Amino acid sequence: MMLSERPEAVALAGGTNVLVQIKERHREASALLSLQRIPELHELRVDDGLHIGAAVTLSQLANEPTIKRDYMALAAAAGLIGSAQTRNTATIGGNICNASPSADTAPPLLVLQTEVVLVGIHGVRTMPLSDFFLGPGRTALRPAELLKEIIVPAPKARSGSAYMRHIPRQAMDISVVGVAAFLQLNEAGQITVARIALGAAAPTPLLAPGSAGQLKGHKPSRDLWRMAGSIAAQEAQPVADLRASVPFRRHLVNQLTQEALQNALDNITNQ
Repeated sequence: MMLSERPEAVALAGGTNVLVQIKERHREASALLSLQRIPELHELRVDDGLHIGAAVTLSQLANEPTIKRDYMALAAAAGLIGSAQTRNTATIGGNICNASPSADTAPPLLVLQTEVVLVGIHGVRTMPLSDFFLGPGRTALRPAELLKEIIVPAPKARSGSAYMRHIPRQAMDISVVGVAAFLQLNEAGQITVARIALGAAAPTPLLAPGSAGQLKGHKPSRDLWRMAGSIAAQEAQPVADLRASVPFRRHLVNQLTQEALQNALDNITNQ
């Protein structure tokens, strides 16, 4: 196994992040490990949940009918990244392992309670995706370890999800802020489960438990969404950069949280 001999080797799937980083000298790599000929990494199946091999492309996720129906936030996020050519090459594993705070697939996967399966020379381990991100460009991957699979639980009845983001241009830009929401209702129309996740609003993609926790037991309403958006804006930990100031990012979190919650609700009623 190459990783046992060269644990410093950089895994290469689609290469849309890694090759650019090497070319622009943001990353050093004395060796590259191609994952293209590992069949398990290309598997995409739906049985007791959604099982996504790390080398499955973003195009596959965006266009798979079952994902578009049952995992709406993930399909939407995958379809927003880059150009069609990029999505045909870029992989879900690369988007996650790059550990960018603005990774579009991360907030949807967080609200869908995703787990990741990691394999290496010392065996296999599984962890919640929420424990995987350690900081910008940093993950829980150990030396000589790879992301093998992403596991998303099967959707529950009367549930829906959505993903919203803000970018300066119409397409092919990095998210200034992204928000995913998940809702589940009981037969009386009350919210029994709510989850909200933020992207580009902290050093890592993160859940907003305080905001989501205020929704449980209530019936959906615009006033409820406004309260949740305000709380989520305070839970965010944004930094200022060339794309946005801290106050503007908090404003976006507030507004996008409200939109994502309404869209998640609409996705329930449209099922």
